[in-house]
Amino acid sequence: QVQLVESGGGLVQAGDSLTLSCAPSARTFGRYAMAWFRQAPGKEREFVARITWSGGRTYYADSAKGRFTISKDNAENMLYLQMNSLKPEDTAVYYCAASPRLSTVVTDYDYWGQGTQVTVSS
Repeated sequence: QVQLVESGGGLVQAGDSLTLSCAPSARTFGRYAMAWFRQAPGKEREFVARITWSGGRTYYADSAKGRFTISKDNAENMLYLQMNSLKPEDTAVYYCAASPRLSTVVTDYDYWGQGTQVTVSS
């Protein structure tokens, strides 16, 4: 069974940067879109950013545009989310996910990691 393992979360101050990593357990995502979602306490899980594994096309939620960068390293089989200028409202559990569809919808994603907590203090 394919697993996605996130790492890199932590406690930072507003304005700081943080990079999240996601390691798929198998090289099976050649035709998949990989994405980052987040879920704050009491809120729905929401889309943050997406990248196609093969072509590297990216797409961002408005809340992430200009501050977050999604990237991948095919050779190392890793997915990243570079987050700059973090705000307290970015506090959430961040999940990486994989889907055979180019989508921003949670239910279109078949594989999920366990999540990593990001807390941004003011």
